[in-house]
Amino acid sequence: MCNVLVFRLKITMLRGILNLKYTHKMKTKYQLFLLVLLTCTLSFQGAVAQDKPVYKISGKIMDGESGETIPYAAAALLNAETMQNVAGAVADLDGEFIITGFKDGNYILQLSFLGYEAFTSKSIEVKPGNTEINLGEIKLQQEAMSLQEVTVQGQRQLIEEKVDRTIYNAENDKTTIGGDASDVLRRVPMLSVDLDGNVSMRGSSNILVLIDGKQSAIVANNIADALKQIPAEEIKSVEVITSPSAKYDAEGTGGVLNIITKKNNLQGASLNVNSSAGFRGSNLGLNASLKRGKMGWTLGGYGRAGYNILGSFENTQTLMTPDGSTALIRQAADTRNNMLFGRYNLGWDYELNKYNFLTASVSVGVRNMRNKQDGLFTETFIEDALVSALLRDVNVDNLSNNVDVNFNYTKTFDKAQKEFSVSGLYSRSNNNNDFVNSLYNGTFTDIISRVKNENLGINEEFTIQLDYVTPVGNTNSQILEYGAKNILRKATSDFAYFTAEGSTGEFQQVDDILFSNEFTYDQNVSAAYASYTLGLGNDYTLKGGLRYEYTTINADFRNSELPADIPSYGVFVPSFNVGKKLTNGNMIKAAYNRRIQRPSLQFLNPNINQANPQQQSQGNPLLDPELTDNYELGYSTFVGGSSLNFTSYFRNTTGSIQPVRTVSEEDVIFTSFENIGRERAVGFSIFSNINVSGKFSLNGSVDTYYAMLTNGLDNPMFAASNEGFVISGRLFGNYTLPKNWQIQAFTFARGRQVQLQGSAGGFGMYGMSINKQFNERRGSIGFGADNFFTREFRINNELITPTIMQQSTVGMRNMNFKINFSYRIGKLSVEGNRRKKRGVTNDDMKEGGEGAAGAMMNNNN
Repeated sequence: MCNVLVFRLKITMLRGILNLKYTHKMKTKYQLFLLVLLTCTLSFQGAVAQDKPVYKISGKIMDGESGETIPYAAAALLNAETMQNVAGAVADLDGEFIITGFKDGNYILQLSFLGYEAFTSKSIEVKPGNTEINLGEIKLQQEAMSLQEVTVQGQRQLIEEKVDRTIYNAENDKTTIGGDASDVLRRVPMLSVDLDGNVSMRGSSNILVLIDGKQSAIVANNIADALKQIPAEEIKSVEVITSPSAKYDAEGTGGVLNIITKKNNLQGASLNVNSSAGFRGSNLGLNASLKRGKMGWTLGGYGRAGYNILGSFENTQTLMTPDGSTALIRQAADTRNNMLFGRYNLGWDYELNKYNFLTASVSVGVRNMRNKQDGLFTETFIEDALVSALLRDVNVDNLSNNVDVNFNYTKTFDKAQKEFSVSGLYSRSNNNNDFVNSLYNGTFTDIISRVKNENLGINEEFTIQLDYVTPVGNTNSQILEYGAKNILRKATSDFAYFTAEGSTGEFQQVDDILFSNEFTYDQNVSAAYASYTLGLGNDYTLKGGLRYEYTTINADFRNSELPADIPSYGVFVPSFNVGKKLTNGNMIKAAYNRRIQRPSLQFLNPNINQANPQQQSQGNPLLDPELTDNYELGYSTFVGGSSLNFTSYFRNTTGSIQPVRTVSEEDVIFTSFENIGRERAVGFSIFSNINVSGKFSLNGSVDTYYAMLTNGLDNPMFAASNEGFVISGRLFGNYTLPKNWQIQAFTFARGRQVQLQGSAGGFGMYGMSINKQFNERRGSIGFGADNFFTREFRINNELITPTIMQQSTVGMRNMNFKINFSYRIGKLSVEGNRRKKRGVTNDDMKEGGEGAAGAMMNNNN
């Protein structure tokens, strides 16, 4: 019966896809198909299992010193003769694991978790009559780390799958050395990063990006810019949270992305130096730490330079002008980019006593990007007749700096998992985004005029946050979390236009409030949340929560008599997660949540951007937030020593912020923004982590979704809709050679992306590195290459409206060769007392860019 249903549903789905029409029936059949397929698969597995004895090995993993459980530790069952991986499992929040899915025979059990010495058991005999073996409590010893005498016990998996998130362990990927955070994120499942560093999750760019659980002002301004400030070597791991609980800010309709940087809880003193020098860029980093008794200090500094980054720009526009004629505009230019980034931080932590902890940090960053278009040549044709030919040089400077100051107090209790914390954050980001446009005369020999735009943007945030977590009752099967938060945010845009004659004439300010003004935007977000987690038996985990946020806004122009009247609003944000552990160690989970996306300064900024006179844009201070409902269904399993994860989802966004494009009398495309869009997406993703052998591993993923976009307008001159499939994928390989040599390779490809009025072209990237460790693994040296067979990437973008047809091509020469070097000095040992550190998590700006089973399957916040 199951086979018949699945076959019929597959045929129905195929017909719907071929018609490329998404209807309510198709959505229902798609969801029903997934449900039936999972049910039939599990039923089939159950039927097969009835004919054979089910062997089971279980146990509980504990900390050898504190006696606490170790959640999410990895358990692997190896053949005692061949030492090949046969089966595996991941411990729940109580440290309990169950391994099934193997035959009778002799086996070795291996347990591992970051910060602990690996455990290897004696031979375990499994045979009929001895089908269930409980090993009881198994205690792991914390790993002593001496950099003068290092012993490597094994390598953590590159990708880990947990019930509420996917974790990418970037520290195990050597192909990113010399890059920045955007290079790391291209390797993470479910994420897509374009060449400009703009990040999207499952096709949505409306995501919350946290750094160590906190969001600074620079991230709120522009995610792509912030990522360029973080060197890849500083990133420990990346967490992708597709269904955030009520504890997280309601912002980020696509989900939450948490970038975890490298920190330590080590006693002693250390200094780490790492550097990379390449054809396109270089970096130098220093990281020092000092820990004596209860007090610790960390000091880190990372600088990165990018140079020799050449490219090209081509653009063709066909416009229907207001008088009814047709205009054809062609543009072409060579591009040059240079950049200099730095990020520096000073951290302090102090253990008052067993239960009370203080942490504080100051972080500063700088970002200088200078982009040049040399010889931007523009030809304009009206009804096939050439009417003008203009030559310009365009210089765009994006110079910024930022500072974050954090202070956190955490109190723990004798009762496990009970915790209270208070966190504060002050963050400020200054961003000068200026350009100079120089126009040549008719013979293209001398500059006859110049236009300059100066735009100083300032984003300030002050946040206070309280969180309380406590188990309910005498077991760990119930957990209650609640808290409150307030964010005061002030954004300012001080902009002015200037004109000058010739190449040396003095600039004169334009006396027009549309071009020279100061805009202030004050926002206050007050929030409260409650979340409850319940574990039912050893199989089910339920987690539900509700968050309420109230937002007040004041906006004003310095040179305008009337302020922008923006009403206050409140929103309830529910979330619900359910997970079920299956008897064979597999897991199925489902989730629903509602999210809100407030517009960031780049959508609000009223400064008119005319860096390219043919394509001008202006923000809208009166924008409202977007609202999105997310539904998700996932299934994870183990096949031999490999893991597989399947996820399907549906996303519905109303009030989507979309561009509105018009053609001016000067044949210029002018872009503004309105809350006129509706976005829906039905998607499916699969990724796998494959252990080919103890020395060779592969992991990869494929993400695809069907996007449906409309702006909801009735006027045929402005109405727009689009739909289609978007596919992306990635593959990573790691091979360990004798004598401390290692080879890693990576490739990523993103297909054409569907947009409301056209599409963005696809592209691919790849890289390879080889590294050698020396001097008892204190140092390493290696060689890396990126895109070594591709001289230039070319991305073709398309824009289509009733009055506009535009095709543009952006080229970038991204071939790179680099030498990497790092060395560590010092002797460290792991501190015995492990504790969680909490902090502020601001997540509310739209960017243009198992107690028992499980009660705590969803409690890893």
